[in-house]
Amino acid sequence: MKTELAWQSGLSTDTGPLRASNEDRVYADDATGVFLVVDGLGGHAAGELAAQTAMDVIVRELAAREGSIEDQVRGAIAAANNEIYCLSQTEPDCAGMACVLTLAVAHEDRLTVGHVGDSRLYLIWNGAIRKLTSDHSPVGEQEDRGELTEAQAMSHPRRNEVFRDVGSRERTAADDPFIELKSFAFHPLAAFLLCSDGLSDTLTAAEIGAIAETFNGDAGQTAQSMVRAAVDRGATDNVSAVFIAGPEFVGVNSPAMSEARVRHSITRMRRDGMRWKRAAGRLLWLAIGIALGMALLALFQRYSQAGG
Repeated sequence: MKTELAWQSGLSTDTGPLRASNEDRVYADDATGVFLVVDGLGGHAAGELAAQTAMDVIVRELAAREGSIEDQVRGAIAAANNEIYCLSQTEPDCAGMACVLTLAVAHEDRLTVGHVGDSRLYLIWNGAIRKLTSDHSPVGEQEDRGELTEAQAMSHPRRNEVFRDVGSRERTAADDPFIELKSFAFHPLAAFLLCSDGLSDTLTAAEIGAIAETFNGDAGQTAQSMVRAAVDRGATDNVSAVFIAGPEFVGVNSPAMSEARVRHSITRMRRDGMRWKRAAGRLLWLAIGIALGMALLALFQRYSQAGG
């Protein structure tokens, strides 16, 4: 599979100031259009193994599978689920391990998303940011229904509980509910963000969007800026981000856009100045015409009186 549009992606992940190990995994391949964020559950080595297994299996399965993109996404996530479950049953140190993840596959002019848990996919477009996935958690559902504000949900003591995961039991690709599958139209002027809850539990959507809008051609730098902002804020979890910029996406607060606004302002001032000059010229000639007319009228009246 290959995306038809020239998307540019960048990724970043950090253990965070309070964790001893990083149980997140991130993956981005512009050539195949595969983007992935995985957040391991189970603690330390088990969580890391679950996340690493999910990433390895999903990348492998997507490269090998045929059929519709939707079927490939479902099949890859189900295969990862069952390999993680098998490991948890055979390795005593891995009992109970699992993960949550968001997988996005770009193809032609669309993005197909397979999602399980409370990692997220955001759309950044036209100066706004919007969450496109649902949080599979009690607190997330309350936030999505408007029963909790974003701030209340971010600080809720049960924020990290999830009721869907990858790996806690055997699954098939057709199990419902298991994989939240969605498809969105890509737009060259848009950008997408996949992130773990370490980012979205620390920074508000508006704060994440503000960083995205500083994008100036380097998607990796934008992803790093997001992760660094969350770590500096004191994130209590691992923090990960995969940022995907459309070929025509330019942040509204980027240096390029600022320069464009300055150029536009200068050009507008020049245009306005030329308009004023032209208007002043017309007014001057009008004044001259009126003065000449009045002078001629006065001469005519004088000669008329003299002749009378």
